[in-house]
Amino acid sequence: MPTAQAAATVQVVVPARDEQDSIGRCLESLVAQQGIAFHVTLVDDGSSDRTRAIAESFAGVVVIAPSAPAPDVSGKCNALIQGAEGATAKWLLFTDADTFHYPGSLAAAVHEAEERGVDLLSYSPEQETVSWGERALMPAVFAELARVYPTDRVNDPADPAAAANGQYILVRRDAYRELGGHTAVARKMLEDVELARLFKASGRKIWFRRGSGMVRTRMYRNFRSMVEGWTKNLALLFPNSPWLAAWRAIEFTAIIGCIAGCALMLTQKMYLVGFGIAAAGALIFVSFAGRIRHAHFPAGANLMSFLGLPLFSWLLLRSWWRWRKGGGVTWKGRTYAYSVTEPVPRSSIHQGSKVES
Repeated sequence: MPTAQAAATVQVVVPARDEQDSIGRCLESLVAQQGIAFHVTLVDDGSSDRTRAIAESFAGVVVIAPSAPAPDVSGKCNALIQGAEGATAKWLLFTDADTFHYPGSLAAAVHEAEERGVDLLSYSPEQETVSWGERALMPAVFAELARVYPTDRVNDPADPAAAANGQYILVRRDAYRELGGHTAVARKMLEDVELARLFKASGRKIWFRRGSGMVRTRMYRNFRSMVEGWTKNLALLFPNSPWLAAWRAIEFTAIIGCIAGCALMLTQKMYLVGFGIAAAGALIFVSFAGRIRHAHFPAGANLMSFLGLPLFSWLLLRSWWRWRKGGGVTWKGRTYAYSVTEPVPRSSIHQGSKVES
């Protein structure tokens, strides 16, 4: 159970804005943690639904309301800054309202961070996909992230690559304060990546891995929020979004074309040509399926995520257009018009962030 802040080893900060559908599960999983002393603060970032009331129903959870963010400061960063203010615990855990924390995961995460001697530990949560749109799109996105940004580089102190997932970031408080914490990255849309870069550039050791058995999440609960969320992030995650969109559209078209071509050749009794076309299509699909497996999605996700490639391509272009031409994006009632003339460099790595609380 949560303990008094003065005695806590971990200060858990949960930013939340209109999260009534997920905050109960999140807090229930957090307050049930055992094996470590901790304190939970829920930062209600101007919710218009029952988020605050649900949070206040949990004994031991402190609920605060932050002041309005300064111009060009994201709502999430503002909430994180104020949620961590005055914390005295050795470790700070920043986690999102849509996460579920496995029993014992908090103590295990602190143990892992101390055993590895790191100042920042981040998990990329297991992804829950429920709707058709989630099952089609999420594996395609995460497969691309895993392909472009391998975590072995992040965890190599000699490599400048840096990454973190804002859904689960555990930091050593002293290091966090020394480097300026979220205040230092408050005007960055990918604040989790920038925080990891800040730590690593200072010589602090970081560790990033998949959070299997530790934490899981359902990032988006409807198609509209999924489109809005990835429109906000994709152009920042993939600086060459138009090219990537084109390649994934070509990949999809090539496989469909091979299927149609094979069927046509077989109806014309041109069996050798048909089998050759089928073999080509199979090779392309096997390459695609390999990316899905590398992102830790089950084999059954292959077909659905293949059908999601056109959606992925469209969102890449939509995100690029909104940032480059449209003047910004909207997320949970706030509009951000950040420039992406200096996108996240290839030496930085990110997997599946939800930037705004």
